[in-house]
Amino acid sequence: MTVMIFGCGYSGKAIARAFAENGFSVAGTVRSAESAAALGTHKITPFIFDGTGFNDQLKTALRDVTHLVQSIPPGKEHDPLLQLVSGRLRALCPKLEWIGYLSTVGVYGDHGGDWVTEETPGSPILGRSIERVDTEEAWVEQGRMAGVPVAALRLSGIYGPGRNAFVNLDRGSARRIIKKDQVFNRIRVEDIGSATLFLAERKLSGLYNVTDNEPCPPQDVITEAARLMGVKPPPEVDFDTADMTPMARSFYGANKRVSNEKMRSLGFEFAFPNYRISLAQMWSKNTWRG
Repeated sequence: MTVMIFGCGYSGKAIARAFAENGFSVAGTVRSAESAAALGTHKITPFIFDGTGFNDQLKTALRDVTHLVQSIPPGKEHDPLLQLVSGRLRALCPKLEWIGYLSTVGVYGDHGGDWVTEETPGSPILGRSIERVDTEEAWVEQGRMAGVPVAALRLSGIYGPGRNAFVNLDRGSARRIIKKDQVFNRIRVEDIGSATLFLAERKLSGLYNVTDNEPCPPQDVITEAARLMGVKPPPEVDFDTADMTPMARSFYGANKRVSNEKMRSLGFEFAFPNYRISLAQMWSKNTWRG
């Protein structure tokens, strides 16, 4: 069994780790030779893919791939991998059994803090999330044509070792932005890896929210991390007057609580179901720096 992870970055490495620990051969793509060398240190067979085409080495490797994970976000030219495999997925990957597409809970848009599930119609308010809805549907169609199940994993805010509130506090970049009634979900990167493996091993298709159990105001995470570190949390800053980039401010335009009940009903157990458990684990194990 061989998994190929297109876009083997932060989440991709966690997925690779989960698959490797369960007996899979693991390969992944990056954009440069330097990144490929770094990927090799993670016991992931590296391939270079810049989105414009498959080199001979990658073409050969694809013939043995049984599980494909697409982690590259769509850009100005849409999903680069999707365009290359369109209509010839089975020819390129004759042994393919399952496809996982990493999407985002941003596809739901704003729901005024109400709960959303996989049954909630998508109403994205940002261009990048609108593109995700179209890409999810396009991958499902490619899977249908190739006779392969496709699972779209809708991820919430990703964090984990090396990317967390402890790091931001340590750097002095943590901010407690206060917007009334605003909540966010988040997901520990290791749970992304475990969830992807869970769906792959069962060859499940469809939409799946991969997110924690407890949406909460973002400032609460900073406060808890500061408590564990034994430092004073940064001062509260009102959202309306906060100095923020347009990109950062745009995230606050979508307020919702995302349910992970579908994943849990299938028997999947999140190792880090809320930010308190997750932060405590990283602090006690001293893994927060990555």
